[in-house]
Amino acid sequence: MHARPNVVIVLADDLGFSDIAPYGGEIDTPHLTRLAGRGVRMESYYVTPRCSPSRAALMTGHHPHSVGIGVLTTNNGPKGYPGSLTTEVPTIAERLKEHGYRTGLFGKWHLSSELNTPCETWPTRRGFDEFRGMLQGSSGFFNPPLMAGEARVTNEEMPEDFYLTDDISEHAAEFIKRQAGTSTPFLAMLTYTAPHWPLHAREGEIAKYRERFRGGWTGMPEKRLAGLHQKGLLTEIDSVHHEQDLPEWGEDAAWEVERMAVYAAQVECMDQGIGHVLDTLEEAGIEDDTIVMFFSDNGGCAEELPVHSPSFPKATEPRTTRDGRPVHFGNDPAVMPGPADTFQSYGETWATVSNTPFRKWKRWVHEGGISSPFIVSWPAGGIPTGGEVSCAVGHVIDIVPTVMGILGVEGVGEGENLIDAWRSPVTEGGPERTICWEHIGNSALRRGRWKLVREWGSPWELYDLVADRTESRNLVAEHPELTEDLKREYQAWCQEHGVIDWQDMLDDHIARGSSPEHATG
Repeated sequence: MHARPNVVIVLADDLGFSDIAPYGGEIDTPHLTRLAGRGVRMESYYVTPRCSPSRAALMTGHHPHSVGIGVLTTNNGPKGYPGSLTTEVPTIAERLKEHGYRTGLFGKWHLSSELNTPCETWPTRRGFDEFRGMLQGSSGFFNPPLMAGEARVTNEEMPEDFYLTDDISEHAAEFIKRQAGTSTPFLAMLTYTAPHWPLHAREGEIAKYRERFRGGWTGMPEKRLAGLHQKGLLTEIDSVHHEQDLPEWGEDAAWEVERMAVYAAQVECMDQGIGHVLDTLEEAGIEDDTIVMFFSDNGGCAEELPVHSPSFPKATEPRTTRDGRPVHFGNDPAVMPGPADTFQSYGETWATVSNTPFRKWKRWVHEGGISSPFIVSWPAGGIPTGGEVSCAVGHVIDIVPTVMGILGVEGVGEGENLIDAWRSPVTEGGPERTICWEHIGNSALRRGRWKLVREWGSPWELYDLVADRTESRNLVAEHPELTEDLKREYQAWCQEHGVIDWQDMLDDHIARGSSPEHATG
């Protein structure tokens, strides 16, 4: 007889590796610290470099290209990806329902190219008994296109002080409380939109961070690396690799402070919501027999939102606030972010800080784009408490096979069962495994300690991640035979998983007078 634990999966959106306190960051996240103290942290957990592909992998246990999501959710057929999650592979919700689970999704779906007419690619038809959130990839926090099941929630139905992060947390906690009173195990997925742009937060939560970030980004990566070391993470890394030389602090300083202050407020608000969920589990007496996982869908986002661009904002973004004021789109230093009538991002330099100590950002497959904090807790299942660090390599495709393996169902998905890596955290190395990535032409393969990686249009690079996780010493010239071997293995993976050559997609769109969806989102 196998256990049927409750499962809570919390997914942040565009959170950097070192933003939260258990990973050395200065943002106040006491409840994630609390969760880490009840479980295990991983320092080599990978996702994909973008929102939709990571969600596709999380839902199915398969690499995203093979389940319909190679870029985002635009239908780029007939020569591109369909942009909707295939119905040929069950979701984690569909699998758990077969084992008697009640299922709920609260937050962002971003796995359907159809946003208006209910269809087979909506969460309510992919195994979720309850859904409250939004179908698209981004929107305002004060005035989102909110759905309850398959119906749109009107402005009149939302409270005057509505804020999306709070709504996600509250409805997830309500779902858990209802299910705790029954004998039915549950899956609750909280897929937050925080801290994805736009930078929206309430004044009371922004204020304290203005002083905290008053000195700017100068020295912050070094402080974060020291924070990681204090938390027992990445102790072998002795310096920060800057993707760029951080610009001199001073230009538009007040605006830059505000950008990071709002971002931090978004993260803290999410943490408060996670605390509400943890409290609900404890009040119901089920916290020990509930698997709780927390991670991000990709690294911090370096996108700068343009002002007065014909391609931005997208048609799905709200043009007015709930009370009818026009929204000012784009990163204009003359407009302070935070309120409902703004729509901005925090930009490349702050994203570089967020991803400390790694290179690059969301959309890239260097370590900064695909490395995520990961926390898991399940005391009744043998996962030790105390915040131990596991050096085993994990990937988002591992979640489905791990959960199903706990239920006694083996061989599901393409990933590995991580339960032993959590129950007995290894302090160095771990079983050698091979993982591949591709996104808009950015490509990578990790095999054991070796990583082959390239940015679209640039030559391949080779790194020894055991000695050089920051990818600062390119070893292609020293290991030409290994490089060619890894390239062949990568190409075989692409062929096996239906990866479409990015240049072919670009050529097709040029011929049709359009462009594939990849600039923002």
